[in-house]
Amino acid sequence: MLVRFVAACLMGMSVVELALYGAEFKFRNVPVNFLLAALWGVLFLVGAVVLIRAKAVADWISDKLDQ
Repeated sequence: MLVRFVAACLMGMSVVELALYGAEFKFRNVPVNFLLAALWGVLFLVGAVVLIRAKAVADWISDKLDQ
């Protein structure tokens, strides 16, 4: 459950940050930093992959903590 929660938080945080970045670009006319936008996009994808593979990630973490 904790792994799913962390993955959902990563995805939610990246969506909020991209929306705020888009609003700042639109209303304040600041130049677009594509590297920053790509970083938030990659963070969203990492969260999606972890959410899809949550059981395997949780088992892996559990095995590492048991050693």
